[in-house]
Amino acid sequence: MTAADTAPRQTESPTGHSSGARAWIVTGLLVVFMMVNFADKSVFGLAADEIRADMRLSATEFGLANSAFFLLFSVAAAVGLLSDRVRPKWLLLTMAVLWSVAQTPAALGGGLAVLIGSRVLLGAAEGPAFPVAQQAALSWFPNHRRNLPGALVTLGVTLGVITAAPGLTWVIHHHGWRAALWVVAAAGALWALLWAVLGADGTYRTDAPEAPSVDSAAKPAYRRILGSRTWIGTTAAYFTSYWCVALMLVWMPSYLHNGLGHSAAASGKLVALPWAMGALVLLGQAALTGRLMRRGVSSRWARGRVGAGLLLLGAAACLALPLVDGAGGKTALLVVGLGLGGAFPTVAVTTVAELAPPARRGGALGTMNATVTTAGLIAPAVVGQLVDSRGVAGYQTAVLLSGVLLLVGALAAFTLIDPARDAARPDA
Repeated sequence: MTAADTAPRQTESPTGHSSGARAWIVTGLLVVFMMVNFADKSVFGLAADEIRADMRLSATEFGLANSAFFLLFSVAAAVGLLSDRVRPKWLLLTMAVLWSVAQTPAALGGGLAVLIGSRVLLGAAEGPAFPVAQQAALSWFPNHRRNLPGALVTLGVTLGVITAAPGLTWVIHHHGWRAALWVVAAAGALWALLWAVLGADGTYRTDAPEAPSVDSAAKPAYRRILGSRTWIGTTAAYFTSYWCVALMLVWMPSYLHNGLGHSAAASGKLVALPWAMGALVLLGQAALTGRLMRRGVSSRWARGRVGAGLLLLGAAACLALPLVDGAGGKTALLVVGLGLGGAFPTVAVTTVAELAPPARRGGALGTMNATVTTAGLIAPAVVGQLVDSRGVAGYQTAVLLSGVLLLVGALAAFTLIDPARDAARPDA
């Protein structure tokens, strides 16, 4: 039994509810928070053909417009550092309000400049969302119980796309893509209202001790954490996973429609499949990792090597795409490859949360997220250039590139991740 198992915890939240019940209420709200976040992101991908036709954009120009969304995602690092000092509740509320505000200029009208400007603002507001939401959720649980809430918050990403794709596709086709922006803006405003009333910070944020091997140093230097093999390996692997996420968000609907010949309506439904697969994988990974850790298996295996296995399987499916003929077989491999490849976030977040003590957790998670999401800045533009230069074959080349990157990520996770080793090393 570790100190994390016996750490004293606050039994009553400031609102009077038991901490256990309040923990799951907050976690549920954060799941919805991530659902809204990724519904926002998915609009451009779902409306790719309509936006390109409306604004007469080439694939390269459309890819660059989507890359602009990630231009200021690096603010995640600054906000992550800020969340070590400011209550995450208020940071999350501010972000949600800004999301709704950022949607309105493009929803009202305007050309490409307005569209790009609003997406840059939206990206700046959404960049810190995932690490701060994870920090807020994990602050309600000790280390050995974090796999499930971490997976559920990550699952919000998947549920956001699965639930939004059919509805937003209908709105886009019947009322235009700008109407879809009003829908997601309203969803963000509604969430902000609920969070203002029900949101709260957890009892494990900074005041409760956890496993001595991980959290005994109250405030180690950030360079110790960010320079560790675990942080570097986790971030490298997560980068390759996020590349797949960016590909699914921006280009998968177009690939299904223009590259594989599915109808626009069918593409709007099929695009949810890799996200659904990712959801099942996330829950399975959380259950397996939790079970292994309860049996005393180290995080090196329970998190690092389980995560490496997911990336390796995703890479194999992506690289097998040219070996299969027919839209059905290629669609199946695409679903498996991107679904598995994009399922690393929970491994990444819980690994860094184990490595970094509470007083440094927000900065460590935020810096990782800022680094990782540069994949979102690069991938849409690269794929756009591939499509313009190679036609529909460019989509398949993009999937093969993703497979190669996932192989690199699997190797990084397998060889570098070991939180117990790096947490125990002397301060540099």
